[in-house]
Amino acid sequence: MEQTVVRIRTLEIGSGMPKICVPVVGKTEKEILEGAERAKAAQPDLVEFRVDWYEAVADNQKVVALLEKIRKCLGELPLLFTFRSSREGGEAALSGGAYQSLNEAAIASGFVDCVDVELFSGDAVVKAVVAAAHSRNVKVIASNHDFEKTPVAEELLARLQKMEALGADIPKIAVMPQSSKDVLTLLTVTESWKETGKTPVITMSMAGEGLISRLCGEIFGSAVTFGAAGKSSAPGQIDAEELRQILEIIHQNSNRQ
Repeated sequence: MEQTVVRIRTLEIGSGMPKICVPVVGKTEKEILEGAERAKAAQPDLVEFRVDWYEAVADNQKVVALLEKIRKCLGELPLLFTFRSSREGGEAALSGGAYQSLNEAAIASGFVDCVDVELFSGDAVVKAVVAAAHSRNVKVIASNHDFEKTPVAEELLARLQKMEALGADIPKIAVMPQSSKDVLTLLTVTESWKETGKTPVITMSMAGEGLISRLCGEIFGSAVTFGAAGKSSAPGQIDAEELRQILEIIHQNSNRQ
């Protein structure tokens, strides 16, 4: 199936080599802005601000003020805004209302290009965030993370399909492998999405055992991969520069006869 290409500023997600996203994590404003500088220096395709690490995450005004400084630092680099909940491996918890309000404040600020909304925050919250984002030409990644296991293929596919049905521009799923077969399950689902999905997709199998899934997106169909510039935000992330070298080797050689 022909999939849509998602355009964020000049970036095209869903065509060519997987795009590299570098997360920015930090507790204080100083740590976060230093992280943003490191992320920019790594020359990624986009930067993710993991706001759940921020000590003032419950104060929308402070978050928006910080977003303005991050935007100034990053220039034209696309910025993904993510609050990862503690139930999905993040650093903080917010009520459904606060979570929706935080995302809507980020969208309204004009400083972010894309927001991440967790599928399990509930259909109403996902729909509200998608509507707010699309009204401001902000893209939406709907996500789900399982740090315990890899659900069966049918369940993974059902979650991706639900994200697409709720209006996400890009569904994302990250799972923890207990065996190499689990990694194959994730890759099989990713590959099958190329045949059935209308949108680009982001998938990964975490930790060392799943590392291969972060590298082979061009072959199996995962459109974005995450690399670290300093502190990583999830198990299995490798340095962004090393990641780019590997992706380029695969890109240059994958079409050889």
